[in-house]
Amino acid sequence: MSEFSKELQITAEFCQDHYIDAFSKHIPVEWIEEAVQQTGKASVRRRRFPAEQAVWLVLGIGLLRNRSIQDVCDKLELAFPDAKGELPPLATSSIIKGKEKLGFEPLRYLFKLTASQWEKQHKFDEVCGLKVLSVDGTQFKAQNTPSNQEFGFAQRSASFPSVLAVTLMSTRSHVLSDAAFGPVSNSEIHYAQQLVGSAPDNSLTLFDRGFMSAELFMSWEGCGENTHWLTPIKSKMNYEIIESYTDYDHLIEMPISPQARKQAPYLGKTWRARLVLIPSPKGEIKGFITSCLCPKAYPLKEILDVYWQRWEIEQGYGELKQYQLANKPILRSLKKDGIYQEIWGILISYNIVRLEMAAMAKEHKVEPLRISFINALYLIQDEFIWCDGRSPGTIPKKLKALRENGKRLILPRKRKRLSYPRAVLKRPAKYPSREKATRS
Repeated sequence: MSEFSKELQITAEFCQDHYIDAFSKHIPVEWIEEAVQQTGKASVRRRRFPAEQAVWLVLGIGLLRNRSIQDVCDKLELAFPDAKGELPPLATSSIIKGKEKLGFEPLRYLFKLTASQWEKQHKFDEVCGLKVLSVDGTQFKAQNTPSNQEFGFAQRSASFPSVLAVTLMSTRSHVLSDAAFGPVSNSEIHYAQQLVGSAPDNSLTLFDRGFMSAELFMSWEGCGENTHWLTPIKSKMNYEIIESYTDYDHLIEMPISPQARKQAPYLGKTWRARLVLIPSPKGEIKGFITSCLCPKAYPLKEILDVYWQRWEIEQGYGELKQYQLANKPILRSLKKDGIYQEIWGILISYNIVRLEMAAMAKEHKVEPLRISFINALYLIQDEFIWCDGRSPGTIPKKLKALRENGKRLILPRKRKRLSYPRAVLKRPAKYPSREKATRS
């Protein structure tokens, strides 16, 4: 068989057995149709740019952040032929009108649907038989328009409104299981309470110390079977030791404030947790509390090891903002509903990149976080570029390069975080100063 015939055979096999589009591979068309129908946004009559296509556009915008809306629409070939069977380009005004008419409800529905399905596909890190997840907050800046100003400003001196988002993320794959966001005037605890019930059974969720709330943690623990939590302690925490397992491992009882009982009358006067203290090399003692009370079922060493995984969600946020959003912290949309739509699209697209990374990791038998996020993102973005307008003869060469690139995406093993306190870098002086000369 000639070399040219081999290339044609490889091309045919690829086109028949594989999906080039990362979106359609992970999101069946039926899910898109369900999202627009359940939210009442389905198009009644045939249009060149119906609601279903507008959903794909929002997902494409969430992934291809450096391209215009018109360019994304063209790359994904979203416009249907007109009445004459021709395919003239859609006007930008028509695309924007279709996107606004869609609203954000179908994207929110699609995120919830895809997250619930994708959660079954990927594995979790486990400790003592519990799946490990993490909850933390992050902010997105919005354009300073009258509509977006309803989100509020993070600081009085801020130039742009901000949207506060709180997500539930797997520490192993960084796939998002759920998210809640809105005005920055609300607290992180307010949005975390909207995630209650999202953690799977037999799980341990790591919270930042800013989420300390008896109501939140008791609700989180009671929403499922073995849905545990863990959070760092604050410097001045009021508690009473009920039982000591070791010098640094205790069962404690904490008071519930009258304000909390007034907001949630079902709360008692006290609540219990397990306190683990961690002495540092400088003599400081910090630690965490958790609902994993039984030391036999949840040994101290394993609980200590999982404590350091709470930093994983910050790394996930960093890669999302730095790479997927291309270091452009300000969102595009000029209206409040558009901001909600845009963020849901960004989060779904982010999960798609994570799923591709998990697939690559499985193929090369490594952990998902050893796959480079930025390079996996580039590969998915390139799918829309190199497959558009290319001749069939160039596909085998591109496929071979993609397979080889998959191996090069593997990162070295991460060093384990040592139990040293976080170092705060000294803020550089605003104006240069001349140091005084010292006498010899």
